[in-house]
Amino acid sequence: MTQLAKKRPEFRNINALTDLPSYRLPAAGIVSILHRISGLLMFLLLPFIIWMFDTSISSEISFAKFSAAFNVGLGFVPGVLVKLVALALIWAYLHHMIAGIRHVYMDVCHAVTKEFGKSSAVATLVLSLGLTAALGAKLFGLY
Repeated sequence: MTQLAKKRPEFRNINALTDLPSYRLPAAGIVSILHRISGLLMFLLLPFIIWMFDTSISSEISFAKFSAAFNVGLGFVPGVLVKLVALALIWAYLHHMIAGIRHVYMDVCHAVTKEFGKSSAVATLVLSLGLTAALGAKLFGLY
């Protein structure tokens, strides 16, 4: 190695307080972490999902109550908060599904190159956030 060559830092034991704030995670790592977060979010909000499904299909009166929850709210919970929780669920489902398709495609095609990992991770982020924005605009009545 020459003196002119810049030595790259070598991380053996990463300290969470000193090393993580300056660590640049690649796009594939971000997608992987968000895939886990979205799965956890869907699991934790499963009672809310079951309540929404049950209330929406029980009867016409319960469907009206369900619809009013998004506009008026649920008791002390304002309707905007209900919409934000629903938007978080929309994002979690879309991101988890798209990232899962990405992982299955990579497993089937053995496409594990660094370039494909980065481009597919960026595509996953763009697709999940774009679809979430479109459905969020519909949820909040922008169209």
